[in-house]
Amino acid sequence: MGSLDSSGGTLQPYAAMCGLAVLLFIFLTGGTEAFRICAFNAQRLTLAKVAREEVIDALVRILARCDIMVLQEVVDSSNTTISLLLRELKRLDSARHYSFLNSSLLGRSTYKEKYVFIYRSDKTQVLNSYQYDDSDDLFAREPFVAQFTLPSKILPSVVLVPLHTTPKDVEKELNALYDVFLDVSQRWQSKEVILLGDFNADCASLTKKRLNQLLLRTEAGFHWVIPDGEDTTVRASTNCTYDRIVLHGQGCQSLLQAAAAFDFPRSFQLTEEEALSISDHYPVEVELNREAHSVQPLCLTMLLLLALLPTHLGPVA
Repeated sequence: MGSLDSSGGTLQPYAAMCGLAVLLFIFLTGGTEAFRICAFNAQRLTLAKVAREEVIDALVRILARCDIMVLQEVVDSSNTTISLLLRELKRLDSARHYSFLNSSLLGRSTYKEKYVFIYRSDKTQVLNSYQYDDSDDLFAREPFVAQFTLPSKILPSVVLVPLHTTPKDVEKELNALYDVFLDVSQRWQSKEVILLGDFNADCASLTKKRLNQLLLRTEAGFHWVIPDGEDTTVRASTNCTYDRIVLHGQGCQSLLQAAAAFDFPRSFQLTEEEALSISDHYPVEVELNREAHSVQPLCLTMLLLLALLPTHLGPVA
């Protein structure tokens, strides 16, 4: 029987091959960095709000988690609020580069808000954008649509369609969102689309029965990745899945790695009162892998590695 100690020479090749197998397995299964897309109703985000140190600190930590963040309820005509957030993001990590893209102020009354995309410009770029033409006034805040690049050979770009519905017209607006999807698909010849935002799609605003009758539920191809029943609200007294992310397209769905609400009060160890000074919503986020999930190639690789391992070794004493 061959020696199995480190001086005998037979254990070293075996250990080396095992080490190679483990390293390759880790590389193939966990070595690809996810691309994170987020949506956050920041609850009347104004310059006065971000001027508070504890608020801007939490907001920057939330934003830094995301490669693309879609902010809603940004109430600032000058973009000074966003410029301040980008400055603090740069201070947090000077190696990263951030840019933003915003809609005009939207709303039917004197109260108006805008959608703002804050994105890592060292990882993604804006390819196209447009304000949806809501000639029939179906939306209180019509979607501001943007197409971004992705660091993926499988899916080089994706279209993001944000929507913040008004509670009294949730069903009408979410059904009209299907028309926005059709408009995007025709305009850019792409069905790789992510619909996201504060849909108010739960509790008193939209019953489960009405939810399941939406076109985005009955038409094929739409994948709601934030599960019904997942609380996206900060208040302990509420438990509603208001905030949603909906994927469409085989590319999007094949790259899906994870999706969830981000419980920032728990992560940042904030009291409810402290958290509510930031927002009464959790951000929701989806992680896309760089490559499509594929179990078979990984299994074949591991079988090949195992086949290369020495077969003449005796039993371990």
